Amino acid sequence: MHTNVKLERPVRCAVLTVSDTRTIETDKGGQCVQNLLQTADFDVDIKHYTIVKDEQTAIQSAVQQWLAEDIDVIVTTGGTGIAPRDVTIEAVTPLLDKEIEGFGELFRYLSFTEDVGTRALLSRAVAGTAKRTLIFCLPGSTGAVKLALNRLILPELTHLVYEMNK
Repeated sequence: MHTNVKLERPVRCAVLTVSDTRTIETDKGGQCVQNLLQTADFDVDIKHYTIVKDEQTAIQSAVQQWLAEDIDVIVTTGGTGIAPRDVTIEAVTPLLDKEIEGFGELFRYLSFTEDVGTRALLSRAVAGTAKRTLIFCLPGSTGAVKLALNRLILPELTHLVYEMNK
């Protein structure tokens, strides 16, 4: 699944679920992210998984804490819709040094062609870099998580981390 790039260490990942209603027991999206990353041999420590309310300050606080640690990849799930309470994109985008525009474009294309049709219009999936950390903001549904991880993130993650650390 990984590209030919080899790293001399594990890729350290963090998972942030953004939701006003989810608990650890009901967080299917966040659990799905963790399972897919772990199955692909990426390092996801339980202390690097949390759920925060859909509030800009809570989201930014969690992301900034992990940016201060030795985390390679942060995957957020939830809070990416167009409802007034959905503020993940607004919280994370100002923290990015560079946006990876192709991620959102490809995610919406794949969503449109393989999954949700024209509802892909509503998807505000974003990726970028902050310091030497990759950040992916995904919708909260397990379908969106599986699509993003299996088709876009996992095949390139080792290569992306390698590029971030050249």
